[in-house]
Amino acid sequence: MVDLICVIEHALAYDSASNSFLADKSAKIFVAGHRGLVGSAIVRKLEALGFTNLILRTHADLDLTRQSDVESFFAAERPRFVILAAAKVGGIHANNTYPADFIAVNLQIQTNVIDSSYRHGVKKLLFLGSSCIYPKFAPQPIPEHALLTGTLEPTNEWYAVAKIAGIKMCQAYQIQHSWDAISGMPTNLYGPNDNFHPENSHVLPALMRRFHEAKVRGDKEVVVWGSGSPLREFLHVDDLAGACVFLLEKYSGLEHVNVGSGKEVTIKELAELVKEVVGFEGELVWDRTKPDGTPRKLMDSSKLAGLGWTPKISLKEGLVDTYKWYLEYVKQ
Repeated sequence: MVDLICVIEHALAYDSASNSFLADKSAKIFVAGHRGLVGSAIVRKLEALGFTNLILRTHADLDLTRQSDVESFFAAERPRFVILAAAKVGGIHANNTYPADFIAVNLQIQTNVIDSSYRHGVKKLLFLGSSCIYPKFAPQPIPEHALLTGTLEPTNEWYAVAKIAGIKMCQAYQIQHSWDAISGMPTNLYGPNDNFHPENSHVLPALMRRFHEAKVRGDKEVVVWGSGSPLREFLHVDDLAGACVFLLEKYSGLEHVNVGSGKEVTIKELAELVKEVVGFEGELVWDRTKPDGTPRKLMDSSKLAGLGWTPKISLKEGLVDTYKWYLEYVKQ
C-alpha cells in the first residue's frame, strides 16, 4: 500500500508555484468549524498572516449535515480554499452513549463539504482528523502507514471510522479527479477555546480546572486518577494552525500527514507542570485504584518534519498561554 501511495503521489504531483496558498491574501477561504478549538486557532493564524477574505458560518447560519444547504452555500460563495475543521466531538461517555450521532453526523459533514468543494471549483481542501484513527495497539511512535492495520479503540470507533472515511474520500477524489484534497491528523491538542467542562473535558484542561478551583478554595490536596506513568503527547493548537498553513502551501500528497510535537510527557510530569503554572501550593495525590489507560500514545511526525515544519511552542509556554485564556474566559 505504501508503494502504491508513492506511485500515485508522483503521478499526481502539483506545480507548487501555481498552487501557492500564501500568494493570494484576498483569496476566499472557508474555515468550517471556526468557533471550535482548532478552527478558531486557524482563523487567528490566517488573520495574522494578512488573509482578508475568510468565509465563516456558525451552525445556525449553515448546517453542514444538510446537503442542499451546503450545495447552496458553495454555489453562492465559491471559496478558493477550504479547511474542514468542523466535526462532532466528545469524550468516552458521549461516544458510548451516542454512537449513531458520531458516525452519521461526521460522515454527513465530510461528504457534503468535500463533494461540494470539488464540484464548485475549490482549488485545495484540507481535511483534519484525529490520532484516534489508528489501531488500539498500533506501533509506537505511530506512523501514517499504521492506518487500517488493526482494530480500533472500541470507545471511539464510531468517530474514528468516520474520520478514516474522510481521509479515504480525499484520496479517492485525488485519484479519480486529480483534485488537491489533503488530510492532516493532529495529536492531543490544547489551548484557547478548549473544553474545560468538569466532566467531559480531556486530561489537560481537566487538570487545569481542577488545580485552579482547588487553589481558589484553598484545598490542601488534589487527587488525580491512576499512577501518573502513562506517556502522552501534546501540541498547542496555534502550532497546529501553523502546520495547517504549511501543508496548504507545501503539501499535495495522497497520504495523510501526522501533526504532533514529537515530545512525550508522563501524566505525572504534566500534572506537576499544570500545578506550577496555576500556582496551586497543595499536595498532588495519585489514586492508584483508578485505571491508567493506554501506557503510551505518540505519533510519528517525522514525515512532516522532513517536509520542513516543526512546532515552536513549548509545553510550559503553551500552558501559561492557555491558563491566561482560562482566567479571562472560563473561570467561575
